[in-house]
Amino acid sequence: MSGKAATVTGAGSGIGRAIAIRFASAGAHVNVVDLDLAAAQSVVSEISQAGGSASAFQCDVSAQSQVKDVFRQIFQAGRVHILVNNAGVSHIGNIEKVSEADFERVFRVNVKGYYNCMLAIVEHMKNSGGGTILNLASVAAWAGLADRFAYSMSKGAVVSMTYSVARDYLTYKIRCNSISPARVHTPFVDAYLKKNYPGHEAEMFAKLAATQPIGRMGEPEEVAALALFLCSDEAGFITGVDYPIDGGFLNLHG
Repeated sequence: MSGKAATVTGAGSGIGRAIAIRFASAGAHVNVVDLDLAAAQSVVSEISQAGGSASAFQCDVSAQSQVKDVFRQIFQAGRVHILVNNAGVSHIGNIEKVSEADFERVFRVNVKGYYNCMLAIVEHMKNSGGGTILNLASVAAWAGLADRFAYSMSKGAVVSMTYSVARDYLTYKIRCNSISPARVHTPFVDAYLKKNYPGHEAEMFAKLAATQPIGRMGEPEEVAALALFLCSDEAGFITGVDYPIDGGFLNLHG
């Protein structure tokens, strides 16, 4: 990725952070975008200390005006070759436990946020000779997960948007793919366990890990490795595909 620039949203922690660090280690300049500016700056510092190149930007991806302003700033530094849509929120509950406010919040960030960022960059990529877009979806888009109504809805939309953009921008040399992870061990998982199962975190962690047939959760770095490949020139013949990275979750149950 030497000489390329990548913009990664939600890159202040978890999977986004791992992707930003991996891309930078491969030679890309990484625009680290996050709602939490301090977290974004911390990742930039980490990348810089390792000899990489990165810049931090604060942005609420659900606000189109903010997205346009931030991307305008990013484009001033030069061409952006890669967009990774990763910023997102989760929600637990079946349809009866999802309030209108909850539903709209998940949709606003996980669906509209991806739309806003892709809309902000496709014209730039069209005028620059092409590019690569990678969207973070989830196995929730494909499987009937209990108590994940709003989240599953949003990730199904992500996969559909991926296919649509891949189809519409083939002639502009813009590739668009998505990744569908199963459970990945991120700070979000640790916070969830601490909040909902105080004193039983280790027990519940083991239970959640066992839902993947491979017997453990994924690591953010493993998702980042797949992201690196799909956004590299080596994947130049791949577009319009969703890649499960799930420890066998979708196909090996039972």
